[in-house]
Amino acid sequence: MPVKTKSEFGNLNINDNVFASLAGISAMESYGIVGMASKDAKDGFFELLKSDSLTKGIKVYIKDNLITIDMYVILEFGVKISVVCKNIIDRVKFNIENFTGLKVDKVNVFVQGIRVDK
Repeated sequence: MPVKTKSEFGNLNINDNVFASLAGISAMESYGIVGMASKDAKDGFFELLKSDSLTKGIKVYIKDNLITIDMYVILEFGVKISVVCKNIIDRVKFNIENFTGLKVDKVNVFVQGIRVDK
């Protein structure tokens, strides 16, 4: 459901995909994140999404012009998960509020896997 706002200059409709794109780009700027994971796991396996499919690992909920974002991520081995997730949450919240002027209620980060380089 898109966000609709009115001003003296006209109407503004912002689609959910805009919020998902902003969240994905913001998250990928954070240290320790490898990428987004698919939301739908089959047999417990999660797919690492390519950079052009970032929005598929993000779900946006909008209620009363408050935005809640669920992000499914894969992190790099050796990073402190809590610190990386806090950084992702802060960055996503700041960028969406800064770019759209709307309030972000929650950013939920679900770590779906850890990538280990050989």
